[in-house]
Amino acid sequence: MADHPVDEKLPALTMATTGLQHVAAMYAGVVAPPLIVGAAIGLTGTELTFLTGACLFTAGLATLLQTLGIWRIGARLPFVNGVTFAGVAPMTAIVAATGDKDDALPVIFGAVIVAGLLGFLAAPFFSKAVRFFPPVVTGTVITLIGVSLLPVAFGWAQGDDPAAPAYGSATNLALAAATLVIVLLLRRFTRGFVKQIAILLGMVAGTLLAIPFGVTDFSAVAEADVVGFPEPFHFGAPQFQLAAIVSLCVVMVVSMTESTADMLALGEIVDRPADERTIAAGLRADTLGSALSPLFNGFMCSAFAQNIGLVAMTRIRSRYVVAVGGGFLVLMGLCPVAASLIAVVPRPVLGGAGVVLFGSVAASGIQSLVKAGLEKDNNVLIVAVALAVGLIPVSAPEFYHSFPETARIVLDSGISTGCVVAVLLNVVFNHLGTGRGGTADVTHPMEPGEEITKAGTPAVP
Repeated sequence: MADHPVDEKLPALTMATTGLQHVAAMYAGVVAPPLIVGAAIGLTGTELTFLTGACLFTAGLATLLQTLGIWRIGARLPFVNGVTFAGVAPMTAIVAATGDKDDALPVIFGAVIVAGLLGFLAAPFFSKAVRFFPPVVTGTVITLIGVSLLPVAFGWAQGDDPAAPAYGSATNLALAAATLVIVLLLRRFTRGFVKQIAILLGMVAGTLLAIPFGVTDFSAVAEADVVGFPEPFHFGAPQFQLAAIVSLCVVMVVSMTESTADMLALGEIVDRPADERTIAAGLRADTLGSALSPLFNGFMCSAFAQNIGLVAMTRIRSRYVVAVGGGFLVLMGLCPVAASLIAVVPRPVLGGAGVVLFGSVAASGIQSLVKAGLEKDNNVLIVAVALAVGLIPVSAPEFYHSFPETARIVLDSGISTGCVVAVLLNVVFNHLGTGRGGTADVTHPMEPGEEITKAGTPAVP
């Protein structure tokens, strides 16, 4: 009996090239979170290179754990893991709330470890509770992730240092715009592998364009070693602060929800439907990978949806192909020179690429909301209120200024607050006492044929 395509071992060259394609599709997504958090802390180029390499290394380990599996850990599907975008906004909120920036990463790492371990214990129960995270919840949260990150891209487009004279200059904005245009042109007029790595190619082209303007710094590459290992707890021993732990536990719930949805989608694509046991095993790999990641200075790990699209496009369903991609990520993490290349990219170029990258996350959330049944009045209310609450930190950054600093770590993360509100409202409107009014269609201010009276109310025909 022939192996299922998921378990098929393809020729070495095919696995190597397709594995590299998976790395290319996810690379920008893996390096963006350490870049954002590292910039918020004020890391040097060398430290930023180290943090980026550590995230590549831990993403590779998590991918190997997910695809190859051990015991009841790992979905054993062509499932790519990397640093989740959902944690970026809460982590930057933790950085902002930490007085001594040297303590920021240890606080983040401590919170990730606790969230990962709790998630690992909750995995078998969470796989049974998926009904509380329908598309109306997941779509809202994913949309918030993208929208919350867009201001980061706009800040990058203006430059490195808000106090610098060139910050927001026409040159910086032009470089950002040029990078954005290049990415769009590549996505529009190319196909296959080149189209998949359009963001990466756009960043390379933008960096080359920036050289004559003197905004490209190659010192990180010159100082990087060819071979290195992510020294455990390089930035200090983990610290455990309750507010940070609560914030990232909420992120873990979001991450587990995304991974569950991705496993269900991937199971259909590869013709091996993900049952409850597969989902639990996949969530164990996600959460264990996240708990171990801070040991090597990495962040929380989760599924990468863009790679599921790559599986669907290439029709190569072997999990061993993705495992090879995970191996490449580990090797890149062990080669600081490779990791340092991303530190060369000027902030305005990153800003141009970030518009597409973060905007795509928001668009993915909108796609989920399309499937959420927004013709129902209850779901419209859930999305409306959750989005409004989640966007408070973006639109009114000082809204919670009178709250204690520990509370602000959670409240200043629109993703966390928006997720909690979406889940609670979904339970209230769609689970508790669903009966009368539970399935009402969206009401309109005025039905066709009605007339407005002088009193301002629709007249009864």
